[in-house]
Amino acid sequence: MRPTHVRHHPGTHRPRRAALPAVALAATAAFLAPASAQAAPACPDAGSAAQPVEVAQLPAWVESVTVDAQGRMFATAYFTGRVYRIDAPGSTPVALTGDIGANGGIVVRADGSLLVGTGNDIAHSLTGDAFPTSRLLEVDPDSGAVRTYASGLGGIDGVALAPDGTVYTTTVGGRNIGRVTPDGRVDPAWARVPQPNGIAVAPGGSEVYVIQTTVAPGLYRIAADDPAHPRRWVSPGPADALALPDGLTLDSRGRPLVATHAAGQIWRVEDGALCAVQSGMYLSTQITYGHGTRGFSAGKLYRAGVNGKIYEIPAGYDPSAG
Repeated sequence: MRPTHVRHHPGTHRPRRAALPAVALAATAAFLAPASAQAAPACPDAGSAAQPVEVAQLPAWVESVTVDAQGRMFATAYFTGRVYRIDAPGSTPVALTGDIGANGGIVVRADGSLLVGTGNDIAHSLTGDAFPTSRLLEVDPDSGAVRTYASGLGGIDGVALAPDGTVYTTTVGGRNIGRVTPDGRVDPAWARVPQPNGIAVAPGGSEVYVIQTTVAPGLYRIAADDPAHPRRWVSPGPADALALPDGLTLDSRGRPLVATHAAGQIWRVEDGALCAVQSGMYLSTQITYGHGTRGFSAGKLYRAGVNGKIYEIPAGYDPSAG
């Protein structure tokens, strides 16, 4: 499909949500978790770290989290479609918005505003490749004011931001990877990966990393200048064929870290193979590093999950991250 140019305009999005693909994934994960736990070996530097510490609790399934330069965390709520702000570990989450359909990924732009994905439901996910009608919403992190940033994308699950301001999106029930350029051009089918979920951009913006959740989970690399030829980079072992990998982030060395539902692990890519930074964290949805010197601060790794709980993962500490 040819890219289209989109005008940014005010507005909110209040879709009627049906049963979601991730609901089925989570149910499967809960059933499979004990059998598939700890399949990936522990990472060499993760053995002696302290156990995860709960730092926040949201009253909803947390789909995605991110942290701004002030150390404030922002989260999207799967079923309620709200964006929450958490000013520091231990503080009470504040509903920054009402139901705006913000049930997908969330990122912080260079100017501090938030971009959140909509349409992460079964109807948009299964039809998004053919009928891309979902929107990216821009949310003010202080006032909660909302406007449409871009439209014409498949049901948005993952959202990633490149250094130049280009935005990439995934639709977990389809194949298409969407792209929005800084000047507003939207291409809902920039690249194709089966069942794309978590997404991140390599340092410098030269490659885009994408998680395939099912049927054969794995991690893909897509050259930014050659989107027609995604390359499968890492595949889990046979014991993790049903691990249901989800959210994706990068550490200070550009190594991908992956949250999993059923494996109960947070994976890291080490020399083309997977190791476990943390085990026993079932139904995880997203991971992110902190930023700044206060609140959810730089170097600390945080995990969000279906149960609404957010944990700090000491084993993932990276003093140069954030």
